[in-house]
Amino acid sequence: RFIACPQLARTVRRCLQHGAGPGPGLGPGPQPLLLEFAPGPGILTQTLLDAGFRVVALESDSDFLADLQSLENSLDGQLKVIHGDFFRLDPLTKGALKPPAVSSDKLFETMGVAAVPWRADVPLKIFGIVPQQLERNRLWRLLFAMYECSSIYRYGRVELNLFISEKEYTILTAKPGESRIYQALTVLAQLGYEIELLHKEPWSSFATNLKNGGLAIPKTVQLPNDHLCLVRLTPQQNLFTGGLKPSNASTFIFMVKQSFAKPKSRLTDRLNSWSLDNSDALLKALEIPKNAAMRNLYPEDYKRLFEALQNSDMFAETLFHDEVLASTKIMN
Repeated sequence: RFIACPQLARTVRRCLQHGAGPGPGLGPGPQPLLLEFAPGPGILTQTLLDAGFRVVALESDSDFLADLQSLENSLDGQLKVIHGDFFRLDPLTKGALKPPAVSSDKLFETMGVAAVPWRADVPLKIFGIVPQQLERNRLWRLLFAMYECSSIYRYGRVELNLFISEKEYTILTAKPGESRIYQALTVLAQLGYEIELLHKEPWSSFATNLKNGGLAIPKTVQLPNDHLCLVRLTPQQNLFTGGLKPSNASTFIFMVKQSFAKPKSRLTDRLNSWSLDNSDALLKALEIPKNAAMRNLYPEDYKRLFEALQNSDMFAETLFHDEVLASTKIMN
């Protein structure tokens, strides 16, 4: 799906002009830099350039590349076009990468964006529309990279501005106890990102380049899904405080994922299944009720629980080792 409507392009530009990141407004000072992935016909790209943005366009579809490249050639360095696919960044392959696969190192070097410490300001804004095919998988992959500070997140707290389905937005922002929609993804996204809804737009506003002119809108029974939601995901500055670190983040992710394998199960049963003998004392210290169900815990409770388990001599990092390996393979 692509932005083809000039009015929607102007709305998105306004959303991107306000908020955190380099060059917060567009007054005097350096032009803000934006990485736009899959820009398609370049309607938004042109709107951003007119507003003074410097844009790096990452496009994988050769049908659109030629027009974008001729636009690049007509400008004095304000636009850089790269043949690549944002969702094929840093694949686990040996040897040189062939486009549209891209290495984030090369990409950031081309953009002139240097790595900054995690607690520093946002080093880069990214905008794009997440393809509906494997949407959930793509969101998980970004989340993994963020928790492990790998790929784009080796450069700091990169800000994502993504159009995602209303269904996935509802899941990302669910509250504890909302059965079925409060999931492992919810907990990890809310802990990891500041999640901000910038705009909602009906599916019909977006163009597709399919010959028959349409892409099926994913149907859902339980959740609203009439719009695409423009969501800003800014990594939390204080994510890696306490016992959570990029080096043990995958263990934390699997603790949360395993907790939601049976969301109705009680926390004490889950802890006993991890062979913790002192679970009662642990929960008392954390002030979490013994009979709490996994789906009723707040995201912060999961982080506190993980940090307490880290300090408990009963808890072995190797507990989720096999799941970590298996799932990392699947993610890649």
